[in-house]
Amino acid sequence: MDHDQLCELGQQLRVDAVRAADAAGSGHPTSSMSAADLVAVLLANHLRYSFDRPDHPGNDHLVFSKGHASPLLYALYKAAGAVPDDELLEFRKHGSRLEGHPTPCLPWVDTATGSLGQGLPVGVGLALAGKRLDHLPYHVWVLCGDSEMAEGSVWEAVEHAGHERLDNLTAVIDVNRLGQRGPTRHEWDLGAYARRIQAFGWHTVEIDGHDVDAIDEAYAEARSTALRPTAIIARTVKGRGVAAVEDREGFHGKPLPDAAEAVAELGGIRDLRVEPHAPPQVRDPRRVMSVLELPRFDIGSKAATRTAFGQALAALGAARGDVVVLDGEVGDSTRSEFFAKDHPDRYLECYIAEQQLVAAAVGVQVRGWVPYVATFAAFLTRAHDFLRMASVSRAHLVVVGSHGGVSIGEDGPSQMGLEDLALFRAVHGSTVLYPCDANQTARLTAALADRPGIGYLRTTRGDTPVIYGPDEEFPIGGSRLLRSSEEDRVTLVAAGVTVHEALAAAGRLAEEGLPARVIDLYSLKPADTTALRRAAEVTGCVVTVEDHHPEGGLGDAVAEAFADGRPAPRTTRLAVRTMPASATPDQQLHAADIDADAIVAAARRLVRTAA
Repeated sequence: MDHDQLCELGQQLRVDAVRAADAAGSGHPTSSMSAADLVAVLLANHLRYSFDRPDHPGNDHLVFSKGHASPLLYALYKAAGAVPDDELLEFRKHGSRLEGHPTPCLPWVDTATGSLGQGLPVGVGLALAGKRLDHLPYHVWVLCGDSEMAEGSVWEAVEHAGHERLDNLTAVIDVNRLGQRGPTRHEWDLGAYARRIQAFGWHTVEIDGHDVDAIDEAYAEARSTALRPTAIIARTVKGRGVAAVEDREGFHGKPLPDAAEAVAELGGIRDLRVEPHAPPQVRDPRRVMSVLELPRFDIGSKAATRTAFGQALAALGAARGDVVVLDGEVGDSTRSEFFAKDHPDRYLECYIAEQQLVAAAVGVQVRGWVPYVATFAAFLTRAHDFLRMASVSRAHLVVVGSHGGVSIGEDGPSQMGLEDLALFRAVHGSTVLYPCDANQTARLTAALADRPGIGYLRTTRGDTPVIYGPDEEFPIGGSRLLRSSEEDRVTLVAAGVTVHEALAAAGRLAEEGLPARVIDLYSLKPADTTALRRAAEVTGCVVTVEDHHPEGGLGDAVAEAFADGRPAPRTTRLAVRTMPASATPDQQLHAADIDADAIVAAARRLVRTAA
């Protein structure tokens, strides 16, 4: 498009953003209006995309990190002929695909945005996939707001992109000066942004974000820049084109006061149609699949579940060419390094930056890869919002948290994952698994590769006894009844390290004439409610024991099995209720009252009170 056509297209996008927000009675039209010219030039002259084939491997990727500017994105879709005008005016209404912030309910949206500071980190993951995995020439364009440049996750992304020399990535920063409640930190000081970004090895271009010729040149410069990502830092005006709201505070997140007057001031409704440049004809990389041969561990031996995970992951990588591993610079501890040694081309080191770690996995899975993310369970709390948004994105990724619980020993509470099971159980559509031995871990590691949504596998630092054979199956949603009889008077429910404590306790209780059954509830979500209810019917008493805080973990998973009005058994819940300190693993379990001694005592008390 030429200069005049681009200006007209920008005005059309503004008008349609105003109309959509007015029809909805809510939304962010002024934030959309500031970036309209940036988006118009990108769509018309630089985006290589087939709206008819959103899964085309050569398509560019456009991420609206400032997801609140969704009216602008949907106006773009209308201009491209992907969304009709009547659907545009269904914005934010019940049943509409055009949600308040973009989600992959729309086939052209790669990732959900709206939680600020996430679009650029996910864009880095997409760019990494293009460079390191797909080896395809697509470009990743990320529209950022200036307010979100205060987020630490943005700078994790900026540093990682610079380190990886991602010249297939362009961040377009809409510097419109005004945030939600007033001016942003740097307002219109474009140099303040440029200096910071340049320090991380980026190429930067500072422009007037309403000069369509300057925008056009900047995009061309970004695509031609080699060995560095580019940031286009654009000075814009919030509410551009409508005097009543232009560069004025108090209009963020609101429809315009008089939409009809605003539309007239912007030159009226238009119906320009734009067909983006076609993507290059390329093929997806071939991802070889072969027979999976998992590691095998002998019953009676000892092995750490983290070691079994690492060996199983390496085997999975040999059998499946679509598996990718992302590490948070702890691969020697999580044992993901086993995969790195065998498959270095599919191992992405994200360093100590857990937000970028998870975000990169979300970006990678957009392109059909199956990412396994591994770090300490404790450190995943930093990435909780990214995991939450990954579920909104309908993302498929496997997260593995090692060093769960107090059983790690002397390192102390800063390194102990004691909230992770609660965190992941609360994520929509998640799967949460906590194996107790090496063969079980290997099986569950492989099972998560084909499990939709976000899967979480918790592994243990220390060696534990191997109690299952290498050919045994462990279906997700199942459990294992390790010890039982019809004379059982109490049920011990455990997972991970506490399974072995529960077995020891059951042996001692049997010697006292108090028979106990033991359930290995390795699948915490979904949980085996049938097995739990059957055990409760037989024994009437349940002791749950977990190496985790009492909130949100195994105890709650068991309680939920009886939350539909069914008679609940008498229950004692053993969990980590005090603040741990440094001690040996055995001392930690004892101090937390989750070892065999504590289980025996709790079972005695419970049965005595039930008699």
